Amino acid sequence: MRRRKFISAAAAGSATLLATPMTAQSAMAQKEFNLKNNINHSVCQWCFGDIPLEEFLRFLNDHSIKAVDLIGPIDWPLLKQYDIFCSMCNGAEISLTEGWNDPKYHEQLIANYTDIIPQVAEAGYTNLICFSGNRRGMNDYVGLQNCVDGLSKIMPLAEKNGVVIQMELFNQINHPDYMCDSSLWGVELCKRLGSDNFKLLFDIYHMQIQEGDIIRSIQNYHPYFGHYHTAGVPGRHEIDENQELYYPAIMRAILETGYKGYVAQEFIPAKANKLESLKEGFLICDV
Repeated sequence: MRRRKFISAAAAGSATLLATPMTAQSAMAQKEFNLKNNINHSVCQWCFGDIPLEEFLRFLNDHSIKAVDLIGPIDWPLLKQYDIFCSMCNGAEISLTEGWNDPKYHEQLIANYTDIIPQVAEAGYTNLICFSGNRRGMNDYVGLQNCVDGLSKIMPLAEKNGVVIQMELFNQINHPDYMCDSSLWGVELCKRLGSDNFKLLFDIYHMQIQEGDIIRSIQNYHPYFGHYHTAGVPGRHEIDENQELYYPAIMRAILETGYKGYVAQEFIPAKANKLESLKEGFLICDV
């Protein structure tokens, strides 16, 4: 949908107002971009990957956005040049499908995370992403214990360096066979590891598709959620009124838990003006 503009015209004598209908998000787009920042805003750069990173960082600076998600060590110096915080680091994982639930990947994963965790801390960052991997016929309880066995090897190092390892929750439509597809499974993993340095990355888009009841999950399990991602359902596009989630209410629920971390936009823009869509996303979540 193209952005609608409000047009008014007054004629001498009897005034006639000519206007096109105004949608909620177009009205919001006309507001001055002046964030309350009760929410700590971030964005996943990969969704805007056709924009050169340095140009993207300049845009964030221009709009007082202080953080970006899913950037690895090679680009951290550029982030520091623009005073942008990496709110979720990556670079230690093998892939989304090859993860901690399979012991055959443990040796490589332990080596990767042992290398990256101190780098995250030295850079002044906190969060480092990880993935469960796919089931491939594996029982969920077996996979859960395998994750505990493998992750337990790196948790002392994470704790020593003040780094939080965060496993992302995915849905089965976009990521068939992925094991960490349930809040309850993820929470049980957190409980078994028993470390404040292991949390879940609660992807609102994925969990709306997989299990719904987003606000109740946030209220019930927020101590185990260390980070949040957004996107519109269905389609993973803009978080405006063309999709089914009402993000202002979700953001208020997050704030009510006392959460002080980051919420990162992770939608794939469908509109031509991608950066305008991103601005709207920030405003929608800026409760």
